[in-house]
Amino acid sequence: MLLDNNVGERYASDWSEAVALPPKAVLRPSSTEQLSDVMAICHDHAQPIVVQGGLTGLAGGATPQAGEISISLERMRGIEMLDEAGMTMTAWAGTTLQELQEAALEVDLYLPLDLAARGSCNIGGNVATNAGGTEVIRYGMARALVLGLEVVLADGTVISSLNTLVKNNSGFDLKQLFIGSEGTLGIITRVVLRLQPRLLSTHTALCGLPDYPAVLALLNNLKRDFGAGMTGFEVMWDNYYRSVIQQTPGATSPFQSEYPFYVLIEYKENAPVAAAARFESVLCEQLEKGVMIDALIAQSSQDAAKFWQIRDGIGTLLKQLGPVSNQDVSLPIALIGEFAQELETLLKERYANLEILYFGHLGDNNMHAVAYTGRIEDTSPIGEDIMQMIGRYGGAVTAEHGIGVLKKKYLSLSRTDNEIALMKRLKQALDPHDILNRGRVI
Repeated sequence: MLLDNNVGERYASDWSEAVALPPKAVLRPSSTEQLSDVMAICHDHAQPIVVQGGLTGLAGGATPQAGEISISLERMRGIEMLDEAGMTMTAWAGTTLQELQEAALEVDLYLPLDLAARGSCNIGGNVATNAGGTEVIRYGMARALVLGLEVVLADGTVISSLNTLVKNNSGFDLKQLFIGSEGTLGIITRVVLRLQPRLLSTHTALCGLPDYPAVLALLNNLKRDFGAGMTGFEVMWDNYYRSVIQQTPGATSPFQSEYPFYVLIEYKENAPVAAAARFESVLCEQLEKGVMIDALIAQSSQDAAKFWQIRDGIGTLLKQLGPVSNQDVSLPIALIGEFAQELETLLKERYANLEILYFGHLGDNNMHAVAYTGRIEDTSPIGEDIMQMIGRYGGAVTAEHGIGVLKKKYLSLSRTDNEIALMKRLKQALDPHDILNRGRVI
């Protein structure tokens, strides 16, 4: 247990803009049994707690609130079992995503969940927020990769549902209650993950496109031509692309010209030579049809890394832009281009010196909007404007970082009254004293 001055700044905030507040104390259990005992005591005394993992969330869910103690899962770490034949992995919730990825690769398997925060984020938090990442277009969200869970409830009850079977319809699928519930219904302690065979070859291209309809056409054409082989379809508007090139050390554009849209495509297969020929042939066809204006195929892993450096440049940009409204949202794919144009027009009318950057996975409805004026007082109203427009377009106010604290008041824009009422009934049933991540989500 850490108390008073020993708590330190580490546990005072996640990566969000929520106001940092050190917890009353930090408890760091090293086993499910210890956590169960802790929760039983907290339940008996109605002591509110905040669950903390890698602290990489952007919705304020892991930032302590007044009167809370922190339960950090950092000591509940490690891989308990890796079943090569069954292609499953059982791991403790405090294990970083990168550790799991590397362990799978060591036995020629693959964990198809990948985020920029892979070295810091924990698998428990990934599952609790139903994380997505760059390969959702092929493999789905975290939910699609989870076979089983172990969870400690608010009163200390341990639900051990460490299923390793792909097919198991024996009663309610209880793990679904906790995936994406952001720690409000129970604390995930162990996770059973479904792995995939490691693919032998990866092919990457960076393409220049004339407009958003062309982006949609390219997405649908590549889905048809590449099928499940397409693992990445990352779209960058020119405003984002230019900002990264201008402000990221070492980043350079491989193109001689500038384009309104850029798409980073990734294709994976098990026949390297045939796959390379197919990849080039499909892209050439799209060029001939005029869907794309230009395309560069990575000739080495170094080339691919340079392409991805541009896409991942947001991490560097955020450190340089000052106060921003950084929104990770989902929208109907056909409406994203129109939404982006209308939002930029609206914000520039309302805020002086407004700049906005767009990028996203797109193939899974996901886009990022980063808007800023240089004035911290503008960030909250800008966020409000974005959320309201998301509601009008029938989108989701959060794509993969959760509702947490910062987006709680916008939940009704994406969920009906009856849905929210059911969420509250589940919360009351599983956490009657409201001690688990109080004030988050609902």
